[in-house]
Amino acid sequence: MDLKIKNLLDLKETISAGLFDGLEYPWQAIPKISDYITELGMALSLDDYDKVSEYVWISKTAKVTPTAFIEGPTIIDHDAEIRHCAFIRGGVIVGKSSIVGNSSELKNAILFNEVQVPHFNYVGDSILGYKSHMGAGSITSNMKSDKSNVSVKSQGLTIETGLRKFGTILGDYVEVGSNAVLNPGSVVGRNSNIYPLSMVRGAIPQNSIYKKYGDLVEKV
Repeated sequence: MDLKIKNLLDLKETISAGLFDGLEYPWQAIPKISDYITELGMALSLDDYDKVSEYVWISKTAKVTPTAFIEGPTIIDHDAEIRHCAFIRGGVIVGKSSIVGNSSELKNAILFNEVQVPHFNYVGDSILGYKSHMGAGSITSNMKSDKSNVSVKSQGLTIETGLRKFGTILGDYVEVGSNAVLNPGSVVGRNSNIYPLSMVRGAIPQNSIYKKYGDLVEKV
């Protein structure tokens, strides 16, 4: 499986395209997210975005419920919706027409356009591609239990990332079922589906259906 950015993510579908300049793999962007948001936010037009607090920019067309908590640096892009009790801890871009829903928590994460994280989700140190969707209760686990650096396993190979915190990369159009756990270093290829209650490790090829470890079928 080719894990390069161009094979997983459509950079035309995010305000954060510049974050990936000069990078080969998407997880290389994770430690750069906060600084990039701060720089990008200061360049945004105040005709289109409200600067509601230090390092928090919200599109004038976005909908943010009063019960949501948003810490900077964060950008909420056009027509996004932040629902009841969402918790955005900073280092976050919520793409155009994306949804962050009830009691969902985001930290150091990029949501491309039209991403849905709508019900009781945790997304940390992760990148979710265009039109990807997290089912209710599904989470990205972003740290190994022994606190060692996260690696990505693909087709018998191990790629060292050098990151102690790295959750998940979801390619464009990925569907994650309810209460699935995406373990640190999970990379899911474009247009793949993850079954509910699954525990995912390593790289999942594009156009696949992942049922459980060792049970993977190609979409037809």
